[in-house]
Amino acid sequence: MTRAVLDKGDIAVATLRKPEVLADLQAQYPAGRLLVLKVDVSVHSDIIAAFEKTREVFGRLDVVVSNAGYVVLGEVEGTPGDAARALFEVNFWGATHVLQEAVRFLREENEPGIGGRIIQITSGTGLFGFPSCGFYSASKHAMEGLTETLAGELDPAWNIKVTLIPLGTFRTNAITTSIVQVPPLPAYTIPDLPSARNRKAVLAGGTDNQDPSFQVKGDTYKAALALYRLSELPSPPLRLMLGKESAVGARAKATSLLEDAEKYALWSEGLERDE
Repeated sequence: MTRAVLDKGDIAVATLRKPEVLADLQAQYPAGRLLVLKVDVSVHSDIIAAFEKTREVFGRLDVVVSNAGYVVLGEVEGTPGDAARALFEVNFWGATHVLQEAVRFLREENEPGIGGRIIQITSGTGLFGFPSCGFYSASKHAMEGLTETLAGELDPAWNIKVTLIPLGTFRTNAITTSIVQVPPLPAYTIPDLPSARNRKAVLAGGTDNQDPSFQVKGDTYKAALALYRLSELPSPPLRLMLGKESAVGARAKATSLLEDAEKYALWSEGLERDE
């Protein structure tokens, strides 16, 4: 995303836990084009400081892309509570604090009515469950619900537009740098179980020996350019399913919801309190 913004000739404020990762970009661009800040979203003060530094250096902020997160690979039954809570500290609470500060900044630090754009990255698994990634999926479901609610709370006069991005699969280094593996319980080691198949497929997804059922073909730079294009839309959608797998899964989930709603609609009849 940072490279895409810079390639477009714009200014980027890049936040990450390890600023040295962007040392090559920092060497290519002056401070007036690229500001790199160390931020761990599980540390609330880091988030506040990053927005404050942005105001101090540039005076305004136009687009916030919130993308921090990692995966815990493990079945729901076998995932320890501390691992699940640590995941939520980043994927949910960290992202929540970014959202809160982004809204405040775009409303109060930018000139009145200028507003801005907030792009919240989630995952296709935030729309439908994915066996072997239950708590990751839960954290993304939570961000979907929270962000959609936030979007409904904003005063249109603020001109702050929010879009959720339930991503499909894109080739990154996440398998080697952003995944925590929980050993499966013996009951879940049967090869034909969905969770066992998914474990194998996910771990192969970051390699050149991918599972045919889980092909990771998405190009991150092309996705970043799509997000850039989204940021320019005067009336962006609430959700942009980016990646074919996400769109396919969303359609299947929508179909299932509608079928259940129709099939069991009569179960809601007569449940009102007697007067």
